[in-house]
Amino acid sequence: MDNNCLEERKKKEVLKEVYQKGFEYEKNYGNCCQSVIAAITDIFGIDKSMVKSGFLFAGGFGLGGKGTCGALAGAAIVLSNCYGRDREGFDQKISYGKLYRKINALQQKFEEEFSSSLCSEVQKKIMGRSFNLLDKADYKEFEKAGGHQDKCTNVVGITAMWLAEILWDEQYQ
Repeated sequence: MDNNCLEERKKKEVLKEVYQKGFEYEKNYGNCCQSVIAAITDIFGIDKSMVKSGFLFAGGFGLGGKGTCGALAGAAIVLSNCYGRDREGFDQKISYGKLYRKINALQQKFEEEFSSSLCSEVQKKIMGRSFNLLDKADYKEFEKAGGHQDKCTNVVGITAMWLAEILWDEQYQ
C-alpha cells in the first residue's frame, strides 16, 4: 500500500474519531462550542485552554439561541487560535485572507447542511422548532426532542469533523 493510501486511511480514521468525540462530549456534557473545541484539541494536541473560551457560545451565545450555532463558533475559535493574529503581532497589518476564506467556506458548508448558521434556525431544521434553553420547561422539551441524544450531538460531530479535515489538510498538504 502506498503512502497516499495510508495517509488517506489515517485521515478517515481521524475524522471518524473527531466526529465520535464531539458527539459524545455534547451528549454527555453539553455545550456545543466546547464540545467541538475539546474534540479537536484532544485529537490534534493543540492548546486545550481554548475550551474555556467557548463556554458562553453554547446555544447561540449564552443559550439565547439568537446567535451563531455554538458548534460553528467553536470551529471559528479553533481556526482563529491556530492561524489568527496573536497579541505580539497585534500592531502589524497582515493579510488574513486565507483564514477568513477557511471560516467562510466552513460556514457555507454548514449553512448548506443545516440551512443557517444561527442556532435557532439550526434547531428548527433538525428538531422542527427552536427552543429557549434558558427556560426549564422548554429545555425539557429540547431534551425530549433529542437535543443531546442525536440532534445537536450530530451537528457537533459533523462540525468537528469538517474542522478536523481543514486542520489535517493544512498540516499535511
